[in-house]
Amino acid sequence: MDGENRLRLVILVGAARESRFGLAAAEWLAVRARLRKDIEVDVIDLATAWLPDLMTADPAVPRPSAVRDLSPWLVAADAFAVVTQDYRLGCPASLRNAIDWYDREWHAKPVGFVSYGEASGGLGAIAQLRQAFAEVHAMTVTETISFHHYEKRWGPEGQLLDSAACRAQAAAMLDRLDWWARALRRARALEPYEDPTPMYAEE
Repeated sequence: MDGENRLRLVILVGAARESRFGLAAAEWLAVRARLRKDIEVDVIDLATAWLPDLMTADPAVPRPSAVRDLSPWLVAADAFAVVTQDYRLGCPASLRNAIDWYDREWHAKPVGFVSYGEASGGLGAIAQLRQAFAEVHAMTVTETISFHHYEKRWGPEGQLLDSAACRAQAAAMLDRLDWWARALRRARALEPYEDPTPMYAEE
């Protein structure tokens, strides 16, 4: 498939704690996505993005350099897969911070979720993230991947132990992201998506 027809999927690792299962889950999904001829994959780890914690209330103030550096990677994405744990049934602060730093980077693009946790499997975080992404004009897909009791998912060599069910969930989510990414990319090409109340001025 030629480069113009391939989709760029950004896998965003949302949790920023050491020894994170999220990195293994992100790499596992990246391997599955790279098996497809229609998808190019970037994995972005928020732990190394160094996004500031504090934001200005003045939309005319330029964004910090770390925020500007990450922006082109998000702009180039056709779709996102967000890897998240839930903390106290909510999403990690590092992930919410990343969402809030950007506007047009998310607009009219599909978002899927890979979650992990104990009995909840991280589903509490997904519930919050659906609301947050709706506010930045992204579209979340129904299909998700959830790893319950994730501490039991490690193999003896430190690899992620998946299952036929997990692989089927990954295929379903990638199929749905593919469909929406193509549809929304065509729509944006015909008519640019405009947010009447942007948080930040164009840079």
